[in-house]
Amino acid sequence: MTRTTAIPETVTLHVPFRVVKRGGRKEMLLPEDATQPRRADNTLLKALARAFRWKRMLESGEFATIAELAEREGIAPSYMTRVLRLTLLAPGIIQEILDGRQRPEVTLARVLEPFPVEWEQQ
Repeated sequence: MTRTTAIPETVTLHVPFRVVKRGGRKEMLLPEDATQPRRADNTLLKALARAFRWKRMLESGEFATIAELAEREGIAPSYMTRVLRLTLLAPGIIQEILDGRQRPEVTLARVLEPFPVEWEQQ
């Protein structure tokens, strides 16, 4: 009885992807037509939560000024102002961030840059 050992065939698989930075870490991004589970960007989520929390604290009168609140939080007033602007994002953009469906270019660094206040232009 002769025994032959099967030699496995070599299979090469090509998967196009690119590496993007999200929240200070690198993430593999597959092509748009590839299905992939979405993951929320925790850095963006945290910034949104802080922005709306700070807005509520200012509107309630708990703090009279951004400078006063920034001092209590131990951060620079200029940074707090930039983060507070996130409350002016269009509801659709906020929902995409909450659902983890935002486009790859929507990062914290990018949304902290000046953007149009009008929702249609965002």
